[in-house]
Amino acid sequence: MTPFTTLVSAEDLARHLHDARWRVFDCSFDLVHPHAGEIAYREAHIPGALYAHLERDLSGPKNGRNGRHPLPDAAHFAARLSEWGVGADTQVVAYDDAGGAYAVRLWWMLRWLGHDAVAVLDGGLMAWEASGRDLTDAGPHVSHAAFAPQIRPDAAVDAAHVEGRLGDPRMLLLDARNPQRYRGENETLDPVAGHIPGAANRFFKDNLDARGRFKPAEALRSEFLQLMGDRAAGEVVHTCGSGVTACHNLLAMEVAGLSGSLLYPGSWSEWCADPGRPAATGD
Repeated sequence: MTPFTTLVSAEDLARHLHDARWRVFDCSFDLVHPHAGEIAYREAHIPGALYAHLERDLSGPKNGRNGRHPLPDAAHFAARLSEWGVGADTQVVAYDDAGGAYAVRLWWMLRWLGHDAVAVLDGGLMAWEASGRDLTDAGPHVSHAAFAPQIRPDAAVDAAHVEGRLGDPRMLLLDARNPQRYRGENETLDPVAGHIPGAANRFFKDNLDARGRFKPAEALRSEFLQLMGDRAAGEVVHTCGSGVTACHNLLAMEVAGLSGSLLYPGSWSEWCADPGRPAATGD
């Protein structure tokens, strides 16, 4: 079976819904109401789906300096994947109710641990319902698997890497937050408003069409190439508020055939926690 590595349609997921080699995860979340996604999952979800909580499952402990959603310990997360029944030959599908804004976190984390057979449900829960397929409130039944991580250290960069390259024209920082927060306006989540100096703004929702699905690969490629100029994909570093929606831009680049861009997981929430780091506002 050729794995799905970027996006999967509702139709393709439906064809494999009862395939024991597939695991589906509901990643719906609300930053303002952290329990809302899990409550909604318990009421109705795609049959067989497990729930992955952004803060409890897809993030590690916070210490006040490592951002709002630091990456969890790789070994700990690998053990969690094993409990969820994810093994070497498992096709993982992640979805949410927000255009992939949170599902992309699980997508990126699995790739970070060396597992390529992971895709985001294009259009998420809305696309599934629009296709006329049922939801359930029944809990999933899974068997333990053995997930062996093979960490890709070149998938992410840290604050020191970014700070050491500020002003280097070869690095393109892309900030996935909405334009207001990028400019330092209406900041409600982080204690400092603004963005990393030199970062360009690419709002993650610009990757979607009017139906909430990813734009065609050719359109995404054209839009990202305009931002990249003559840079290679490996010179693009994605950032946002806490390293979550930044993965949306990273996925969009993969869909566009622009593979190899990097994530700064700590993003603005980690960056601004150090008052010695520079900040910028405006466009």
